[in-house]
Amino acid sequence: METIDKASNFAHEAVDTLAKVTSQAADALDDKTTHLKYAEQRLLKNCHVYIRDNPATALGIAVATGFLLSRILSSR
Repeated sequence: METIDKASNFAHEAVDTLAKVTSQAADALDDKTTHLKYAEQRLLKNCHVYIRDNPATALGIAVATGFLLSRILSSR
């Protein structure tokens, strides 16, 4: 019986440790998700400001990008 009790205690400790590690990983992922959402919002805001302040340059970049993408995709 003592061996079974030891194995049971070991299994419980392992499950508790795994639950703790899993919880910490979930918290870390939640923090990263929040950080990435804020970074995305800042990037979009910066893009909107740049386009508003430099419409001709933004249009030129969009046309050049479209041209390059069409050349790359049509060569396949």
